[in-house]
Amino acid sequence: MGTVIVGIIILSAIGLAARSIYKDKKTGKCCGGDCGHCGGACHCNDTK
Repeated sequence: MGTVIVGIIILSAIGLAARSIYKDKKTGKCCGGDCGHCGGACHCNDTK
């Protein structure tokens, strides 16, 4: 039973992280909102 509970917690955390990444990408956020530290490799402006 403990394995199932831990599995549900892990899947929930993964789902919330994916949701956050999707929402950030949809609003044009990328690289934490600052492409300076990644050299612009993420192409933040291409998602708009």
